[in-house]
Amino acid sequence: MPPTTSSSAGRPPRLSAALLTGALLVGGLAAAPAATASPAAVAATTGIRVNQVGYLPDGPKRATVVTTATQALTWQLRNAAGAVVASGSTTPHGADAPSGQSVQVADFSAYRETGTGYVLAVDGSGSVPFDIRADLYDALRSDSMAFFHHQRSGIAIDASLVGSAHARPAGHLGVAPNQGDVAVPCQATVCDYTQDVRGGWYDAGDHGKYVVNGGISTWLVVDSFERAKRAGKEAALGDSTLRVPERGNGIPDVLDEARWELDFLMRMQVPEGRPYAGMAFHKVHDAAWTGLPLRPDQDPQPRELHRPSTAATLNLAATAAQCARVYRPYDSAYADRCLSAARRAWTAAQANPALYAPASDSTGGGAYEDNRVTDEFYWAAAELYAATGEAAYRDAVTSSPWHTSPDALGPYGFGWADTAALGRLTLATVPTGLPATDVSRVRASVTAAADALLARMGSQGYAVPTPADGYFWGSNGNIADNAVVMAVAGELTGEARYRAGVLETMDYLLGRNALGQSYVTGYGETSSQNQHHRFWAHQLDASLPHPPAGSLAGGANSGLQDPVAQERLAGCAPAACYVDDIGSYSTNEVAVNWNAPLAWLAAYAAERSSGGVEPPAAACAVTYTVNSVWNTGFTATVTVRNTGTSAVDGWRLAWTYPGGQRVTGAWNATVTQNGTTVTARNADWNRSIAPGGTVDFGVQGTHTGANPAPTGFALNGSACA
Repeated sequence: MPPTTSSSAGRPPRLSAALLTGALLVGGLAAAPAATASPAAVAATTGIRVNQVGYLPDGPKRATVVTTATQALTWQLRNAAGAVVASGSTTPHGADAPSGQSVQVADFSAYRETGTGYVLAVDGSGSVPFDIRADLYDALRSDSMAFFHHQRSGIAIDASLVGSAHARPAGHLGVAPNQGDVAVPCQATVCDYTQDVRGGWYDAGDHGKYVVNGGISTWLVVDSFERAKRAGKEAALGDSTLRVPERGNGIPDVLDEARWELDFLMRMQVPEGRPYAGMAFHKVHDAAWTGLPLRPDQDPQPRELHRPSTAATLNLAATAAQCARVYRPYDSAYADRCLSAARRAWTAAQANPALYAPASDSTGGGAYEDNRVTDEFYWAAAELYAATGEAAYRDAVTSSPWHTSPDALGPYGFGWADTAALGRLTLATVPTGLPATDVSRVRASVTAAADALLARMGSQGYAVPTPADGYFWGSNGNIADNAVVMAVAGELTGEARYRAGVLETMDYLLGRNALGQSYVTGYGETSSQNQHHRFWAHQLDASLPHPPAGSLAGGANSGLQDPVAQERLAGCAPAACYVDDIGSYSTNEVAVNWNAPLAWLAAYAAERSSGGVEPPAAACAVTYTVNSVWNTGFTATVTVRNTGTSAVDGWRLAWTYPGGQRVTGAWNATVTQNGTTVTARNADWNRSIAPGGTVDFGVQGTHTGANPAPTGFALNGSACA
């Protein structure tokens, strides 16, 4: 159960005293093995930190070398046979504050040959072996998504899908010794009826289910599919691509998985005719904390519904509205159901705008309190506007202070209590009726945030997109969230540096970090194996499994908010405050809102580039529309229609500005200019134009005097009508 965060934008999450008390009760039940090494012994004085899985042939390839040397060192890349295939000199960085280490950086990005068993050697030491291959992230794409199937409540996890070690009976269906979740009563004074709230995902290592954490997780899972669809790469997330029971039903498996949680979220909505109708109950979990280990179906605790909250209600409104938009091509009836729930939730939240979950409600589960919900209102309004185009939702978007606030995309990453970024990302990528200048500003805010993240990475020895004080509970989730922002910036601009930033973030999660530790189970030479979980508890009971491959640990947390961390990590540098022990829930728990961005990033990283081949000639028609003009500037939308009989796979559009205009910015395409000649190339996600289909992109530029439109366009070298 991830901790409560501060509701002040731009600040790192803080743990509430109430939640800490509840968490300590859990930790006290888990007998942890005695410490075997001090932090100083774990963090070696010399060492080569690499992505332990490997690198993409066309991606960045950098390693961090821990060394006290101040002069540049020679590095050698050796293949599996031991032959030197590349060499060069490291770049001294010096003191790296988050890790507490002195480091240098080796960059072997120029080497693009594929293979397995490579080793980077520096100063007499060698790294762990790693691969260079194009399919590097294919397995992680499916394993990181499979995490959610493993976390399902209310359904048997079948051995034919997950293997015998991780199979288990359905949890919390009212089969003894379980007492729910098919008819769960409320806490005293909350309601006088029961509610069927079966299904959904267990939130983390416990058996709680929380609407606010389920909301952001669902949004990311669905958004990963929507982004892939924009890129023309959705087939990799389509039907029969995941190990889920719904495979083969004609609906993309990623959407099947998200629907399991969406159904639960809608079951948490207060029925008509009841007090707070349309609101969403904040959470459901055991009446008291359960100990470790404990399989879900063996949990005897009574279950309780907790009071509705405005934050939970707006999470329901946002995710259900997103569902209405994304699911419509596959199941229009379900999309209609989602939209109805979203509208009801929005109306109820407007009627109850300040019903906050109390921080004191932390017995048996996390409080997830949040007393600032203007960001949730903005997020929900953005999703409802994108789904419906209705003026009321547009006005709620444009009147929100978050619509122009620089804090919507802060340096610490978005999270379940900080959701304005989700609305901003939707408005930047989903076509709406917002004015072009508004869309341009929203998109510019995404690229500006991504630029700040890249600058921060460039100033560090380990290239992590988080500030030096960003190592708090769940830091890996926030770091991954920041990489999502960089990926969206790359989508909007076509600039490769943003994808490079995403890939280097994956390097951090998979071993290029202060501890030389892959935080993803089953990936890397030294990967996390003992995450805090009641069923994946092999460390406590040898008959139980380790976590399945693809499970992300919470990561370094300088707060040391559990007894194991306090005993074993005293004096640790912030980025080294992690221990792979089941009792260290503040550094080593799993959670749906951490695996969701990992799955998003794995799907993104697994996509192949076009390889730089020039696209073929095509028949076309172009419409050039000036959206706005001011003293010396303008914005315009260019619409390209494929008038041929075959699909265009990759496009390059050229034109000449007759008035000497200069392009200063663009979105949905990469635009360059040489003299008066302008060339726009597709982004990866809009490279394909079906016969009769169109793509749109925008440009912003400057002019002096007149601003005449271009009179001729050429698509892939052929003149357009």
